[in-house]
Amino acid sequence: MTVPRRAADAPDPVAPLVQHLVATTGLDEAEARRVVGDVVAFHREGVDDYVRRRHAALQARGLRNPEIFTRVAAELAERVVAPPALSERQLRRIVYG
Repeated sequence: MTVPRRAADAPDPVAPLVQHLVATTGLDEAEARRVVGDVVAFHREGVDDYVRRRHAALQARGLRNPEIFTRVAAELAERVVAPPALSERQLRRIVYG
């Protein structure tokens, strides 16, 4: 994932972070931009997509719904920009409609 394009005259909002990563990690600029792009994409994932993805992953590991929904609710609360708290019923509706 790459950082989205911007207008030629617009300031680069990730430039300071990219330069910090280059200076502190040994990554070159292209690698640092890729890392920033990956982090932005990770945090851009919507709540519904996150819930469905995590439900499928945890179910594949053999967990049952009560434990899955408890775990997913806790994970959502720990996100950098946490959504409002969702009940088990709301999580179930996201997964099963």
